[in-house]
Amino acid sequence: MAITVSNISKLYGSQRALDAVSFNINPGEVVGILGPNGAGKSTLMKIITCFIPPTGGNVTVDGFSIHDQSIEVRRRVGYLPENTPLYTEMYVREYLEFVAGMHKLQNIKKRTSEMIEMTGLAREQHKKIGQLSKGFRQRVGIAQAMIHNPDVLILDEPTSGLDPNQLLDIRQLIRTLGKEKTVMLSTHIMQEVEAICSRAIIINQGKIVADDTTASLSSKLTGSNIILVEFSGPVSGEKIKNLKGARKVNLRENNLWEIH
Repeated sequence: MAITVSNISKLYGSQRALDAVSFNINPGEVVGILGPNGAGKSTLMKIITCFIPPTGGNVTVDGFSIHDQSIEVRRRVGYLPENTPLYTEMYVREYLEFVAGMHKLQNIKKRTSEMIEMTGLAREQHKKIGQLSKGFRQRVGIAQAMIHNPDVLILDEPTSGLDPNQLLDIRQLIRTLGKEKTVMLSTHIMQEVEAICSRAIIINQGKIVADDTTASLSSKLTGSNIILVEFSGPVSGEKIKNLKGARKVNLRENNLWEIH
C-alpha cells in the first residue's frame, strides 16, 4: 500500500518543524526515516497517522487523504508512537483485547492470540504491562499497532533504549512484519536503518537532505569521513595527499589540515 507525502509543512508558532517535505513509499517497502533528535521525524509520523494536521501539503495512504478521509487512513495504518504510551496497570492480554475492541474487530480473542504469538508475548500475556521490561513493552506496542491487520506500519523509534538482546529481537520482528506490510520507521542511528531497511530518507531541520537505498547512502557516508590533523610545523599538502586513503586535503589554519 503506497504512501505519498506531498509538500508537507508544519509550523509551531514561528518554528518550522517541517519544510516542504515530499516523497513516495511504494507498497512492500521498508523505509527508515533517519535524522538527529528534533529533525522533524516524529512530527512527520504524527501527520501521516492523522494525530496532528499539517500547516500545508497533503498525505495520501492508498489514495486516501489525511484531510477529508482520515478514518480510511487510520484503518489502513498501524502506529507505534515514540515512548510507547501504554496502560501500565492493564494485563497484556487484557490491553490487546481492549484495543481490538476499539477497532471493532469480530473475533477479538482469536486475533489477540495471533498477535501474542507473533510478537513473542505468550509467557508475558498474564502480566501487567508495568511489570514488563522495555523490550517486552515495545512488543506490546507493536502488537497493538498490528491488531487490526493494517497494510501500513509506522514505528517511531522502535529500538530506542533497548539492550543488545532486545534490540536483535525487535529488529527480527520488524523484518518479519516487513515481508507482508509497508513499513516506515524512524531512528537517529544509521546502523538501525542498515539492519532493517532497504531505503533511507534523511531529514535535518525539517527538510529532506537525502533519499536513497541504505547500501548507497552507507557507501557515501563511509566515503565522506573528515579527519582533522594538526602538525607541529609546516607540512606540504602534497605529502598529506599521498597518505593512503586521502582523497582531498584542505588547510584550515596555520598547521591544521582537513583530510577527506
